[in-house]
Amino acid sequence: MDKIELKVMAISRSVSQSPNYAVVLGELEGTRRLPVIIGSSEAQAIAIAIEGMSGPRPMTHDLFKNTLETLRADLREIIISDIKEGIFYARLVLDRDGEIIEVDSRTSDALALATRFDCPIYTYELILQNAGIVLEGDEEENMQMQDVADSSGGGRSDKLSSYTVGELNDLLEEVLSEENYERAAQIRDEIKQRSKS
Repeated sequence: MDKIELKVMAISRSVSQSPNYAVVLGELEGTRRLPVIIGSSEAQAIAIAIEGMSGPRPMTHDLFKNTLETLRADLREIIISDIKEGIFYARLVLDRDGEIIEVDSRTSDALALATRFDCPIYTYELILQNAGIVLEGDEEENMQMQDVADSSGGGRSDKLSSYTVGELNDLLEEVLSEENYERAAQIRDEIKQRSKS
């Protein structure tokens, strides 16, 4: 069965399954999208890896990556291998000294690891046919990576606009020391937005 390579296109709040999030995966060579519903902590883990953020101590997915590297095992790819009753199933494909090992995984955890190892994400045609969607041009233009927002209501807090850049940098250090990565992502985006102005 031929594999189709995907990439993470966006992370957003799930409209239909609040308080969950949707990771939107897109074909590298096509227009179909595969939305995968995941929990807030997994969405946070994926967003942190995509943005290259790190805290003072490793999160669970970072710990797993460090463990695999210590054992000289490389995550070669992840495969979203099945969908049953709306639930996606995934496998980690590991290479340890030339031996290929496959491990069952929750799809959300597999995606969090793929973003850390920068490895390819695959699925099969049948899964895209059954669960994929095709976005129209306007929808595609409107889609953008969204930060994992705090549980109180979604989106970046407008209160950050009242801080100076210096205060934002101080606040960023403070929330990172508290391991509040959700808030750190919001602050980082506010700083980035201002540097573009």
